[in-house]
Amino acid sequence: MAKVGVMLAGCGAQDGAEIHESVITLLALDRAGAEVQIMAPDMDQFHVINHFNGDTMEPARNILVESSRIARGNIVPAATVSGDQFDALIFPGGTGMAKNIFDYAMTGPECTVISDVERLTREIIEAGKPLGAICIAPVMVAKVLQNMGRGGKVTGGCDEQIIADIQSMGIETEQAGAGEIVVDEENKIVSTPAYVEAKSIKEAAAGIEKLVAKVLQLIG
Repeated sequence: MAKVGVMLAGCGAQDGAEIHESVITLLALDRAGAEVQIMAPDMDQFHVINHFNGDTMEPARNILVESSRIARGNIVPAATVSGDQFDALIFPGGTGMAKNIFDYAMTGPECTVISDVERLTREIIEAGKPLGAICIAPVMVAKVLQNMGRGGKVTGGCDEQIIADIQSMGIETEQAGAGEIVVDEENKIVSTPAYVEAKSIKEAAAGIEKLVAKVLQLIG
């Protein structure tokens, strides 16, 4: 049985992990018979957004605690895991991921990935294990590849700014719609734009389900 790590960034599209993308990923993995370990950084998220009206809120919330809502409590801190514990790793997206996992939403292509996430991503890539990146997560993967001095290919959907930012990191891009995936065969990186392009949950699901299937296929 394949064991797949899933990294969450909180709970909520605007300030954490995109909930639809996260649940679709977990459902697809479970249907395929994979063993899943959910993880998240144990630190405060960048800010808290009221998803009803878009206002910021107080007090601060913890990424691990918020991610536990999606994981139903079955979750571990990212700092406690290593790449040798998994056969593959998948990152759901969400605008909150680009605030909590890395700071792309604030700093653009000069972004920084938090240390435990970059470490784990590097370990997976260096071990030649498959990695799935959903929504905005391909930008994070591109940044790690740049920091490693490696080339690669991911999708930024059809978003001109995201595509330009990824290319500025020295990483190749390939346009894709919501129901499509892009595969970097050399690095075993699979990406899909999900809600970068999707207008509905079924559109997001189409690409995510293909991504999960391809990641599991690449495990071999």
